[in-house]
Amino acid sequence: MAAILLAGIVAFKFLPLSALPQVDYPTIQVTTGYPGASPEVMATTVTAPLEVQFGQMAQLNRMSSVSSGGASVITLQFDLTLPLDVAEQEVQAAINASSSLLPTDLPAPPIYAKVNPADAPVMTLALSSKSLPLTAVEALGNQQLGQKISQLSGVGLVSVSGGQKPAVRVQVNARQLASYGLSLSQISSAIAAANANGAKGNFDGPTRAYSIDANDQLLTTADYANQIIAYRNGAPVRLADIANIVSGSENNQLGAWYNTTPAVLLNVQRQPGANVISTVDQIKAALPDLIAALPAGVDVKVVTDRTTGIRASVRDVEFELLLSVALVVAVIFLFLRSLPATFIVSVAVPLSLVGTFGAMYLLHFSLNNLTLMAMTIATGFVVDDAIVMIENISRYIEAGETPIAAAIKGAEQIGFTIISLTVSLIAVLIPLLFMGDVVGRLFREFAITLTATILLSAVVSLTLVPTLSARWLKPHDMTKDTALGRRSKAVIDDVIARYDRALIWVLDRQGLTMIVAGLTLAVTVLLFLIIPKGLFPTQDTGLVQAVTQAGQSISYHGMAGAQQQIAAAVLNDPDVESLTSFIGVDGANTTLNSGRMLINLKPLAERTGRLSATLERLRRRADTVAGAQLFLL
Repeated sequence: MAAILLAGIVAFKFLPLSALPQVDYPTIQVTTGYPGASPEVMATTVTAPLEVQFGQMAQLNRMSSVSSGGASVITLQFDLTLPLDVAEQEVQAAINASSSLLPTDLPAPPIYAKVNPADAPVMTLALSSKSLPLTAVEALGNQQLGQKISQLSGVGLVSVSGGQKPAVRVQVNARQLASYGLSLSQISSAIAAANANGAKGNFDGPTRAYSIDANDQLLTTADYANQIIAYRNGAPVRLADIANIVSGSENNQLGAWYNTTPAVLLNVQRQPGANVISTVDQIKAALPDLIAALPAGVDVKVVTDRTTGIRASVRDVEFELLLSVALVVAVIFLFLRSLPATFIVSVAVPLSLVGTFGAMYLLHFSLNNLTLMAMTIATGFVVDDAIVMIENISRYIEAGETPIAAAIKGAEQIGFTIISLTVSLIAVLIPLLFMGDVVGRLFREFAITLTATILLSAVVSLTLVPTLSARWLKPHDMTKDTALGRRSKAVIDDVIARYDRALIWVLDRQGLTMIVAGLTLAVTVLLFLIIPKGLFPTQDTGLVQAVTQAGQSISYHGMAGAQQQIAAAVLNDPDVESLTSFIGVDGANTTLNSGRMLINLKPLAERTGRLSATLERLRRRADTVAGAQLFLL
């Protein structure tokens, strides 16, 4: 038993902490960016060729796609029996096979990512500057701050939302182009030929060979402006003669804001199996030095920390677990009125719970709301085994048997009962253990943790409890009861007497009892039908996700204005502390006429009312903005 206790304590230190179990959903999202392309072009040149290749994959249950201006998003849902690693390999092979069918001027090949709610960012940083353009801020955030954070232990991925990658934009004057007798395809070919980054030649002598790696790639607007496109009448035609060259962003239809300030958002995700609390603590500890290395004009703020709700929920569950153990021990002492018997139970119950941590570590589980809830529920089951064993042994001791003989007889007599109790409790969990689909995967850790606790409780009750009872239990001498013991016995005897009278009254009125039982069953069925249903109960985490939606014909600038108006209306609410918003097409947002918003509420003690009232107030505030709607998730 000491070995089990030690194994549980050591395993507890290594168990990762998270809000929910780590579940690999067999769903993959493929995103392709093609800035400037219309939805029709995206559908025919990007989405359709990719769908042809993806449709040939085995065990693909469902495929859906959205083609919008400058982006294509394809969602692939595989059979649950297919390992996610295998699905990723098949998707990558399909992307490689379709590379020859995609446009040659794609800025980047299609990228794919797992769709997993457990992979939600654990922290979001907002970078903004009053003196630097967003393109420079994006470069600093992605190349300097993001890379440093990704090197920390436990950090899996640092992604950018609203990133404005720098680019040179060539705005061709159609009249000037026609006056020189040139076409857009000629301009595009000339720029591509002049902008190749490769070896320019080589020396091949009798003893040594050398490649000329001079880089004449065009990098600035001046380089592009001076580039010769063609010759007319013996004179060079430069790009500046037919076009306006400006510095801008690669995709000018992406935008992110912190409150109402344009910003670049860094989303930090943890590695699978990493402890989310320690990961975020490491990031917070490293941030002061990382921020100090940035230029003075860059402002960095932590706008979202999901560990706040995780810390609070896990802390509450741990408190409830300790409280349930304390109440169980207190009730045992109140009824048995024996310190040795109470001590045996107070050893058996925590030992079964702590030993479960060792099983959780071997099964690669985590400490989350579901596994801790399973252990809280198991507290009542665990104590039953120990109590049944102690009561049976105490009965033989009160009959005059020696403690050792009473322990042998009691354990032999009650052993089958404990085993049957254990088997029956595990049988109740069989539907959860073998439940399919995503819900089954999500609740598997709950069911297996509860099963492990019950099995360990049976082992403890059949071994440790009889051993301790044989050594510590003594015949109870009622004459030595304390005043508290005598008073509690009198209260218990009075409760038993009242129950006896109430039971006789009920048995004398069996017809009325059956009517009440039938009404109770009918009300239960009625309540089951009208009570709202869902996978998880509504929780107040202090974070509210929202989607903004406008008409399909709205422009990017119109959507940006509507998004800002809704953000300003939401920020005026007294319960809102800050928010981040994003528009444009990426993996989470599939169309240009929709946007994402993450609202941070003030701490619960500082709010004016309940969460439902706050959400309803936010909806009413957003309805005052014309041209767009706010949907709270």
